[in-house]
Amino acid sequence: MWPAIGGPDSMRALRYDLCAAMGRRSNRQTGVRSRIAAAAARIMAEDGIDDFALAKRKAARQLGAEPGQGLPGNEEVEAELEAYRALYQSDEHPERIVELRRAALGAMRAFERFAPYLVGPVLKGIAGPYGEIELQLFPESAKDVEIFFLEEGLTFTTHEAKRYSGGRARSVSVFSLTWEGLPLKVSVLDPRDERVTLKTSQAGKPIERAGIQEVENMLRTSSNT
Repeated sequence: MWPAIGGPDSMRALRYDLCAAMGRRSNRQTGVRSRIAAAAARIMAEDGIDDFALAKRKAARQLGAEPGQGLPGNEEVEAELEAYRALYQSDEHPERIVELRRAALGAMRAFERFAPYLVGPVLKGIAGPYGEIELQLFPESAKDVEIFFLEEGLTFTTHEAKRYSGGRARSVSVFSLTWEGLPLKVSVLDPRDERVTLKTSQAGKPIERAGIQEVENMLRTSSNT
């Protein structure tokens, strides 16, 4: 006997159907997110792209994802990227990371007066073969960095970006230039921010960073393995 329409059994059946449908939809979305994360990681590894947002958009287009489909987070893509490199680039990738970190250390030593820190894909060990080295500097004045670049004959472009800490947005000057033939991006922050946790977005994860001594230790460990 079928449950009476509008009765308790009918309502329970309807709720069950709705929950089951939502579960199936959630599983499909999770599956699509995983496929996009894996495709984005492959694009970053093979094409030398370090821009997560760009890689995810390209992956979504390649997979024919529906407009509005939720994209995976950077952490999901990072995990897939590490797995891909360990499987397919286990020899050449570590060597390239060492080269990029050595170049980064050279730049940090040159900028030592400005309290430099290494951040980004080179620090994390996920940078591509043409990866951009990213540094944070904490000078007394951003103008001091610009004067230093001019005195050293370094050509650069600059733009403004935002960094977040404790719910507050901070305006940051970002210099893009070439260092020893490699792309270098330098974010110039207030010296008071050296001891606070910074994020690239209000809801994002804290930015990892390493000073000169830490980068030297990383390279020393690499040479001993």
